[in-house]
Amino acid sequence: MNLNCGIVGLPNVGKSTIFSALSASKAEIANYPFCTIKPNVGIVNVPDSRLDRLCELVPPERKVNATIEFVDIAGLVKGASKGEGLGNQFLANIREVGLICHVVRCFDDPDIVHVNNKVSPKDDIETINTELSLKDLETLTKIYDKEKKLSRLTKANPDLEAYEKAIKLLEDGKWLANEEWSEKELAAISPLYLLTMKKTIYVCNCDEDGLKNGNAYIDEAKRIAAENKSEAIVISGRLESELAELETAEERKEMLDALGLAESGLETVIKSAFKTLGLCEFFTIGKDENRAWVFRQGMKAPECAGIIHTDFEKKFIKAEVYSFDDINSLGSEAEVKKKGLLRLEGKDYIMKDGDVVFFKHG
Repeated sequence: MNLNCGIVGLPNVGKSTIFSALSASKAEIANYPFCTIKPNVGIVNVPDSRLDRLCELVPPERKVNATIEFVDIAGLVKGASKGEGLGNQFLANIREVGLICHVVRCFDDPDIVHVNNKVSPKDDIETINTELSLKDLETLTKIYDKEKKLSRLTKANPDLEAYEKAIKLLEDGKWLANEEWSEKELAAISPLYLLTMKKTIYVCNCDEDGLKNGNAYIDEAKRIAAENKSEAIVISGRLESELAELETAEERKEMLDALGLAESGLETVIKSAFKTLGLCEFFTIGKDENRAWVFRQGMKAPECAGIIHTDFEKKFIKAEVYSFDDINSLGSEAEVKKKGLLRLEGKDYIMKDGDVVFFKHG
């Protein structure tokens, strides 16, 4: 299961700096709007100490972390929904991601120009969200008008009610992903890949002082995120850039400890993304490979087997399962079996975060 996050925001809020730091990939960074035209893509491992521990207990030939893809999408401006600032191209890039990471500038710096000449998280967030909503409204209105005309000639299209509901919500300033939808309604609007049907996390980009002590900009961004039923996290793009320059994990840990930080911005973003999308990890282990796999909460064992290979889902028989906590505390798989903690689960078993599993299939 691929996890990809589109990093969006106004020009010069620190998107490319954060992207480069998170992905350790050098995006083009400049102090002027639209330096990013084609989206930069970086794929990084999802840090998980549980997988590291499993490799200590069952040493494999290789370790494979789950991955997350970051897409650095060029800065949007007011009027993007009508094509301003190459808006149509940028909005099309957002359609392809699973989660929006909305970077909000939460620092003052006279040397870094703001596209509106004023730092205001409220105005910045409203600009981006309005443009995404307007583009969705345009998309929905076109298809609604077309289908309504066709329905006069043939039988009524059952999707029209879902379109009407979505249009009304957008006109009322609602973010569609935060609203309640029936399965029938989702079946109607999901194929449209609407921008506002994507979950969002707000990334408050601040300086080192803001990271330690907070500031009024961060408070404002967090308040707006809460109103939008989203999470807001705080990181420093500049600090993350310095961390990315360090050679080893030990050096990065030393720097974080010196700053009194428990984790890097990358870890903070990934945790928030997993929480927002309702994602978990299960593990497969063996002498050849120990690997982490991403799945959605509520998925059953055969569906998770299908993440590994589609044939595993089709020919699923049973799953041998135990929890990471059990092998971590007991020290070996043999002890887990000895204590009777390894279970055989069937097709209705709902997978849990941290499950260590071996799928049996025909």
